[in-house]
Parts: sequence; structure tokens; C-alpha cells
Amino acid sequence: MRFRHTLPLAGCLVAWLAVTGCVSSQDIEGLQSQLSDVQKQMLQLQKQAQEAPSKQEVATLGTNVTQQMQGLLKTEADMQVKLQDLGGQIEALQAKLEDTNYRLSQLSQQIATTNQELKAARSQSASPPAESMPPAAQPAPPPPQNGGGGAGIDPKSLYDAAYNDYLKGNFDLAMREFQEYLSNFPNTDLSDNAAYWIGESYYRQRRFRQAIEQFDLVLTRYPKGDKVPSALLKKGYSYLELNERSQGVVQLQHVIRQYPTSDEANLARQRLREIGVEG
Repeated sequence: MRFRHTLPLAGCLVAWLAVTGCVSSQDIEGLQSQLSDVQKQMLQLQKQAQEAPSKQEVATLGTNVTQQMQGLLKTEADMQVKLQDLGGQIEALQAKLEDTNYRLSQLSQQIATTNQELKAARSQSASPPAESMPPAAQPAPPPPQNGGGGAGIDPKSLYDAAYNDYLKGNFDLAMREFQEYLSNFPNTDLSDNAAYWIGESYYRQRRFRQAIEQFDLVLTRYPKGDKVPSALLKKGYSYLELNERSQGVVQLQHVIRQYPTSDEANLARQRLREIGVEG
């Protein structure tokens, strides 16, 4: 406002100086040019003042920004709560998955044991009993092998009795009967089976160190027997139960390398996956 009153006064001053002759015409022209520049600057300032936001507009803008920030903070808090809930659900699902994997592992072991028992049963029933053959075709009793065989002891009956006790869970009795079988018949087709079931009986009783020793006996005494893959597998299981991880892994990997297409190899791969080792 002061500039608006000052400019007319300046114009009057220029006119008075021109009339009185106190200054030259060149000075008057220069002064008029300066007044013109001042007028332009004043107009610019007025325009900028009109375009600048008012205090109320600035306050409104600040309020809007504050509300938006509060909304964003609330949204972030809600997202954190949802993420925490989701994390809890994921942990619960992982626990259920681990429990399911454990149950499947136990079931697989039971199936493997059942398959082994069925194999043993089939091997026992492969040859027909002597009483079912015609009298003329009945073969003479085989001579004792390698000096073994007790007088009056039927090897099949002794083996069957031991195996039945094993199935009933009478592991101590079964081990004594299998041991008696091995003492009298150390080199029959079922001798490696008898030695294996002794080790399996130790394993079922969680006597893992004795089980390992017995499975080693199967491997050294009957290296070509059909119980070698099973003995290697259960030897690996026993080491893992004793928390001797490296030994257990070596045994399971040996099963996979030596008998890659067997049921025991599949079980070994599964167990290795469970403990985070590639088969």
C-alpha cells in the first residue's frame, strides 16, 4: 500500500524538477525509467501475493496430510496384525505337517517289517510239507549240514515257534529260540533269517547297540543272504536312534548304492529326506 502512494508522489517530483530546471532532461528520462521498473516490480509482487496460498489453505493442507499419515499408520498396524496371524497359522500347519511325516515314517517302517515277515512266510511255505506227498515220493531226511543239527529236533518247527513268538512280541523267548535254531542249524536257507530276527528283536526292545552287533553278524556270516539289505537298513536306523548321525547316514546310503531298486532303498531315501540328507 505504501508503494501505491509513493509512485504518484515520485511522478510529481519528476514533473516539478523538470519545470524548475534543476536537472537535465537526460536525468529526468533516467529517473522515469527507474520509476517504470519499480512499477513493474510492484505489479509482479502483487501477482505473486495473489497466487500464494492463504494461511487457511496452508492449514487445511496440513490437516489433510496429517489425516492421510494417520490412515497410513493405521493400515500398516492392521497389516502387521494380519501378518502375525498368518505366521501363527503357518507355524501350526508346519507342526501338523511334521506330525504327519512322522506318522507316515512309522507306517512305512511297519509296512517294511510286514513285507519282510511275508517274505519269510512265503519262503517257509515254498516247499510242501512232507506228509502231503505220496508215501513213495517222500524224500529221506537231509543229513546235518557242516556237522550241525540236533538229534530229534525239527528245524522248521523250531523256526516257526521262534517266529511266532516274535510276532506275539515275546522277544526274549524268540531270541532264545532263534539262537537255538542257529546253534543246531547254522547253514540252512533260514539261518540268515533267524540271525536277522534276533537283531530285529533287539531293535524292537530299543536295545540298539546289541541290534547293531547282531545285524553285523548277519552281514559277515551271511553276506549273500536275502536279509542283507534289511540288516543294513536297520543298522542305519539303529545308529540314528543312538544319535550317531554320520554312521547312520553312511549305512543308509550304502543300502541305496548296493540295492537301488529294493524296498529297503526306498525306505532309506525317505529316512534321509526326513533328516535333511540327499540320498
